[in-house]
Amino acid sequence: MSKHIKIFDTTLRDGEQSPGCSMNIKEKIQMAKQLERMKVDIIEAGFAISSPGDFKSVRAVAETVKESVVASLARAGKEDIDRAWEAVSVAEQPRIHTFIATSPIHMKYKLNMTPDQVVEQAAEMVKYAKKYCSDVEFSAEDATRSDLEFLARIFTEVIKAGATTINIPDTVGYTVPDEFYDFLIKLQELCPALDNVDISVHCHNDLGLAVANSLAAIKAGAVQVETTINGIGERAGNAAMEELVMALKTRNDVLKADTGIVTTEIMRASKLLSSITGVKVQPNKAIVGENAFAHEAGIHQHGVLQHKSTYEIMTPESIGLTTSNMVLGKHSGKHALRNKAKELGFDLTEEALERAFVRFKELADKKKQIYDGDIEALLSKEALQVPKAYQMKSFVINSGNSITSTAVVAVTKDGKTIEKVARGDGPIDAAFQAIGKIVGKKLRLEDYQLHSVTEGMDALGDALVKISSNGKTYAGRGLSTDVIEASIHAYINAVNKMIYEENKTNGV
Repeated sequence: MSKHIKIFDTTLRDGEQSPGCSMNIKEKIQMAKQLERMKVDIIEAGFAISSPGDFKSVRAVAETVKESVVASLARAGKEDIDRAWEAVSVAEQPRIHTFIATSPIHMKYKLNMTPDQVVEQAAEMVKYAKKYCSDVEFSAEDATRSDLEFLARIFTEVIKAGATTINIPDTVGYTVPDEFYDFLIKLQELCPALDNVDISVHCHNDLGLAVANSLAAIKAGAVQVETTINGIGERAGNAAMEELVMALKTRNDVLKADTGIVTTEIMRASKLLSSITGVKVQPNKAIVGENAFAHEAGIHQHGVLQHKSTYEIMTPESIGLTTSNMVLGKHSGKHALRNKAKELGFDLTEEALERAFVRFKELADKKKQIYDGDIEALLSKEALQVPKAYQMKSFVINSGNSITSTAVVAVTKDGKTIEKVARGDGPIDAAFQAIGKIVGKKLRLEDYQLHSVTEGMDALGDALVKISSNGKTYAGRGLSTDVIEASIHAYINAVNKMIYEENKTNGV
């Protein structure tokens, strides 16, 4: 009999705290819908008190999600808990997730509190949260570097106060699997009250052991695991949901546990997150890396052709990859594109589909064959579209190895054309400088990446740009068979996101 493991996904909270992975409200809702489609048990939508924007996004997710529990993080303080409840109170299934540090180093240097004060504060705030919400999770920050007897004491008190889930985080990724297993077994012996609540773990990946530690915790009695898509998060990230879920599914014979996750949605979730953040997974990433089901060595190819199980321990179909040979080209109609969008997991409005179809036809005139990767790239761009304050009209580049690159870029804004000229260190830099002049702001280029979506000389170029302004970073994406055009589209898309966020903040 397999034990059911709840998946608590914190992509929208801990994951977003990863440098360069911030998301706007529209993007968070899109990601939350995908998590709900995967049947994630609990979605941690954010840290409501951290900023007005985070509060709005937590509340928006709480209003949108119907099937999953929606949680907000809150420090063990009344103001945090009030704000968290205000954000999640509109959810069908709300949860308040409150925490306080319990390790000697944190209590002494960060909290400046005695152990007795920490216990008193934790119990009081869980009781305070309980007056709002029946579902209260308590986390002991830096638990794996905390004293076991002290943890047993604080957990006993917060459970008496009404906590229904106790989270035991490896906050700095310090523990190793056998040690964590022993730690949890001993803790349960010291704290019998843990038998009456859900035991959860939240493992960080600083030593590359987050998933292994999470599996050890399940063996020791944990029934909830906190994860993120693609393993994103603070520092080296968190336990990757896709790795944990597929480990439990593939080795159920040994681990005797499983989740309710719809695994065929895993690849879609991974690609959606990469599209939103501009952060791609490395090719050799377990489960979702582009090489995870690729075979180049002749011996491997021969084995797989004879029988897939020779080198594949799970099927690509089980995570949502498709082996369909349907080819879309310039003679395909909108109906075919709509079917392909549904097959790939996109839920587009007719307006977004119309825009995607126009771009698809333009691409089909330039390419002999359209791949699923091309279609996903086009549809991702439309699914995450923000209002277009600026739209590219035209560009002219003058570049060579004996002259300074010059770009003339024309855009439209409010029906008017704005054109600027700029020089730069290469054609891309010149084009970006011209756009900066048009916007009239000091924009800093934080990152620029250019990838080929598929193979071939006529491959679609996928440009990813990150710009920063006033301490905030915005990611933009552009697609074209012309890499300069793709780069300009990406930069303008990032600028439009910046304006969209600024207007939201100012209530425009």
